[in-house]
Amino acid sequence: MAMHFSVLASGSTGNAFFIETEKHAFLVDAGLSGKAMEGLFSEIGRDMSKLTGILVTHEHSDHIKGLGVVARKYKLPIYANAKTWQAMERSIGEISTEQKFLFEMEQVKTFGDLDIESFGVSHDAAEPMFYAFHHEGKKVVIITDTGYVSDRMKGIISNADAYVFESNHDVSMLRMGKYPWSIKRRILSDVGHVSNEDAALAMYDVVGDNTKRIYLAHLSLDNNMKDLARMSVEQTLKSKGVVVGEQFSLFDTDPKKPTELVTL
Repeated sequence: MAMHFSVLASGSTGNAFFIETEKHAFLVDAGLSGKAMEGLFSEIGRDMSKLTGILVTHEHSDHIKGLGVVARKYKLPIYANAKTWQAMERSIGEISTEQKFLFEMEQVKTFGDLDIESFGVSHDAAEPMFYAFHHEGKKVVIITDTGYVSDRMKGIISNADAYVFESNHDVSMLRMGKYPWSIKRRILSDVGHVSNEDAALAMYDVVGDNTKRIYLAHLSLDNNMKDLARMSVEQTLKSKGVVVGEQFSLFDTDPKKPTELVTL
């Protein structure tokens, strides 16, 4: 059976991603309220009680806001690395020991028909990491919340069938915008977020023959727009000789609406 996935929500206000195979289903991050998370699952026709577990990328609130509530209500296992557990424990409330699992960086865990690979990113969190999902020769990668995409990351994520790829900001909008300089500097730094142009340059290095879908994710509400992100990515790729729509397509994500449940 194929993999199915949906970007449930993506943006600076909350992030969540769903992926399933015939035997297992995972939520990556729960960055919206428990009620909002249930609404998103309802929109894609899935039931949270059927989840195998929740994978956590890092402790920032837009990734764990509803984590404790959802895990307690549905008695779900939570997987995170040791430093992330330490950083987020106060924020998510009491979680029973039976629900706490370690998933360290640069590990592969196998859940029946699904291999999940973790990899580190460069972000101002305790030990941020994202995931590549492998099932029957297909690969889905989530990579957001990183200031840059290193060669090591590129090696792990290359030639995926689908990417959920950070395209956080337009540099000009950010520089001219209302944020204080300290926040602008953080976003532009190596432990901040990837811009539209830098995202496209990284995509150019990792897309391969298998790549069919790229979702532009974690767009800033104040420093980006869907049309601008898509246009910037398309233009940057075109300057490198890659025409969007020929080999792969770009898709928008939304902070409040899930993408269509796609089959790979």
